[in-house]
Amino acid sequence: MGYFTPVYASELPHRARSVYMYLHDRADKDGKCYPAIGTIAKDLKLSRSTVKRALADLEKSSHIRKEQRWRENGGKSSCMYFIL
Repeated sequence: MGYFTPVYASELPHRARSVYMYLHDRADKDGKCYPAIGTIAKDLKLSRSTVKRALADLEKSSHIRKEQRWRENGGKSSCMYFIL
């Protein structure tokens, strides 16, 4: 079975499929990565809002799990994404 078969078979919009493939391509062997939304948007030539909607679609459909990361000074950092 291919990596993307569950995503292709789903009812996800194309924006979510593109973002899923992007995350999968950048994930480590444990299936986690932490690109910033701005980086994803720039690399895929999508708006930040479209990337946020795609990530919400993927999280809602249980294709990814998102976890907020924090800096030592208490500020927010990019999220950690887990491919499920």
